[in-house]
Amino acid sequence: MFKKGSKLYSISTGTCPKCHEESMYKNKNPYILSQIMDMHETCSNCGTKYKIEPSFFYGAMYVSYGIGIAFAVVAFVISFVFLKANINVVFASIVATLIIFFPIIIRISRNIWINIFIHYDKTLAKRK
Repeated sequence: MFKKGSKLYSISTGTCPKCHEESMYKNKNPYILSQIMDMHETCSNCGTKYKIEPSFFYGAMYVSYGIGIAFAVVAFVISFVFLKANINVVFASIVATLIIFFPIIIRISRNIWINIFIHYDKTLAKRK
């Protein structure tokens, strides 16, 4: 399921959606906030251009909204249903969850967005 060649592999690792060989990001750590959006222009292995058009990743905002809702629902279920917390604690846990996972939500939404438009090509992957 998470093997090279699958969309889930590229989404979870942040690698080039075309060849799955190189990270799209200059710094793999999403928690270095000053570099969270810094991406390579092209893949050094296959030459795929990551920014297909100007403002391409604005569409990832729609994806991040859905992912943020999913994280909020999980925080709600854990704090309200399992921990039986009051409504103020539940609200605080949702806000804290969204703040803590903000960098990951941004990266995953960008990975999903580019993988919608670019598909894996096994002929471009390095032979090892």
